[in-house]
Amino acid sequence: MRLDGFGIMVNDMGAMIRFYRDVLGFEIKEAEDASNVYLIKDGTLFMLYRRSDFEKMTNHKYEYVKGLNGHTELALYVDSFEEVDKAYSDAIGRGAASVLAPEDEPWGQRTCYIADPEGNLIEIGSFNKSFEELKNA
Repeated sequence: MRLDGFGIMVNDMGAMIRFYRDVLGFEIKEAEDASNVYLIKDGTLFMLYRRSDFEKMTNHKYEYVKGLNGHTELALYVDSFEEVDKAYSDAIGRGAASVLAPEDEPWGQRTCYIADPEGNLIEIGSFNKSFEELKNA
């Protein structure tokens, strides 16, 4: 088995599509009333599932966390510390909620956190080297 991607169960598909498309720059072609969104971002499958449609399909009712939640995080990597600061500033300027402003961590990473409209955590970070360098280290 190989990890192929991940999905987020969403309540308001339109708001989530607008956030990931307009704030973070993901290329999403589906309409805001779509039940499911499937896209490839840098070789990883990313999915948004409308909660009500998923529950209907699986014939199960699920519990969902409300507000800012710490169950999962979506981690986005940029190649330099300066790009962390710029990506954070751009995202906040486009309406993302700030969770943690960019800061240097003791393990050598510069990181920050924002939240999407449904409270999912998104980390933007860098070890001040390209992803290829990091991957091959």
